[in-house]
Amino acid sequence: MATAAPESVPVLAPWRRRIRVIIFEADTPAGKAFDVSLLVAIVLSVGAVMLESVPWIQREYGTALYRIEWAFTLAFTVEYILRLICVPRPSHYARSFFGVVDLLAILPTYMSVLLPGAQSLLVIRGLRLLRIFRVFKLAHFLGEAGVLRDALAASRHKVVVFLGTILILVTILGSAMYLIEGPENGFTSIPLAVYWAIVTMTTVGYGDIAPHTVAGKSLAALVMILGYSILAVPTGIVTAEIVEQVQAAQRPTTRCCRACLTEGHTTAARFCRDCGAELEPASEDG
Repeated sequence: MATAAPESVPVLAPWRRRIRVIIFEADTPAGKAFDVSLLVAIVLSVGAVMLESVPWIQREYGTALYRIEWAFTLAFTVEYILRLICVPRPSHYARSFFGVVDLLAILPTYMSVLLPGAQSLLVIRGLRLLRIFRVFKLAHFLGEAGVLRDALAASRHKVVVFLGTILILVTILGSAMYLIEGPENGFTSIPLAVYWAIVTMTTVGYGDIAPHTVAGKSLAALVMILGYSILAVPTGIVTAEIVEQVQAAQRPTTRCCRACLTEGHTTAARFCRDCGAELEPASEDG
């Protein structure tokens, strides 16, 4: 059966290639300078948004902060347009994670023209600081983040079951506290009593509502002790999955290189350790 020909990559004009090297490649002096300047600008812009939320700073320097906010937004808008111009397929970049983040980083300021206060959403620009891993060659940290991501994904079913059990438990305990204390002691409804059970079990302890009777305090003590034991469960679930992910990535298998026939590559390996040829994807059953 004939296979489809690979999609050809559009050829960029020389000036677009030069822009792409500066914007997307941090290995060149110009690219490194651009990325460092971008990170500094992101930090300053997020700081300006945070300062604008302080009442006395808003009163004294509101106009200056407003102008700074628009200056950063216009600069980031130009940068976003340049990123679209200098890539072969702009739509691919626009739909990528950083493409979406870059767009969301400039939209709130324009939205604030119609919706006052929307500029507070500009703190999403902080996500753009994730580029620091690429700029300062900390890519190995991304590998560790991948292990954590895979562990969270693998443990999601167990965590969902655990959360469902907790919801049932706090509903029962809250209902019991409502029956014991009643409206005269501040537990005016079952939802309010469930809220108390959640606050108590998570050891937050706001103190806005508390039991007064001996039976209520006894139940509260039980919920507190129960909370300490329950909080360790999701941590244990995720930790066990992290250990499993690390061991699976390091465990030798019988995967064989098609080029030099070397065996024993790990599950996470993508290339042969001897000849560098690309390996076939590992099967699901190991």
